[in-house]
Amino acid sequence: MDMSAFAGAFDSWVDDALTWVSDNGGYLFDWLRAFFEGFYGSVLSLMAFAPWYVVATVVGLMAWRIVGRSFAIGTALGLVLCWTMGLWPQTMSTFALVFSATCLALVVALPVGILAGFVPKLDHIVEPILDLVQTLPPYIYLLPAIALLGFGPATALAATLIVAAPPAIRLTSLGIRMTPKEFVELGQATGMTPAQMFFKIRLPFALPSIMAGINQCLMMAFGMVVIAGIVGSGGLGQAIYEAIRTLDIGKSIDAAIAIVILTIVIDRFTQNAVPREETK
Repeated sequence: MDMSAFAGAFDSWVDDALTWVSDNGGYLFDWLRAFFEGFYGSVLSLMAFAPWYVVATVVGLMAWRIVGRSFAIGTALGLVLCWTMGLWPQTMSTFALVFSATCLALVVALPVGILAGFVPKLDHIVEPILDLVQTLPPYIYLLPAIALLGFGPATALAATLIVAAPPAIRLTSLGIRMTPKEFVELGQATGMTPAQMFFKIRLPFALPSIMAGINQCLMMAFGMVVIAGIVGSGGLGQAIYEAIRTLDIGKSIDAAIAIVILTIVIDRFTQNAVPREETK
């Protein structure tokens, strides 16, 4: 069998299928694009509403409350550094992209993860799909997204959603399955309804694992948002891409520093979001 002919036929089939989907589902993808861009635009408008020093102060106070005083000082100074480097609009744009993509990913990931945790057969179906999604190079999801949604933030959100959802699904499902049997039996013996069993027994035990999934979801979103800069998503990812095109090494380093600051802040926030007493 001529493998080159087979590969050519397969590529042609993929192109034809994508064209068919684009032609027949144009109204759906137009709606998705408008929804993604509207959601992202709302978040960005909220982030850009307050001056930089107000945002830095509020985030610093939140860091003090959630993590500690030393980290709060470092957080505030890090955000001031982002403003000093002239990257404050790009920093807020990146945060808005990450926040929007993470919210959209969690809307899908948490229900699927909970169902997979309750239904082993569903978990067996979901696992290979997640393996495939996480094995493929992240930038591969940009290509069909560009064809269906065009260039811009909507494409970045769609691709980031796909990349960020798998860890949240996995760890949510794991958390639900990790509920000790004796506590489940105790709930059944006391006559708890399924809803009471979920909210009073399963969810508290699963919460640390779910928060770890949210943390990993955010980290994957940060990585993908940087890659998505090549599709005109805006933010620090696009700043790095444009700096690479013009060989502006200094600007690319500045943007990379801003990304590191944002990543560390969000990572520590999510790691400390669950009180220590609940994670023991």
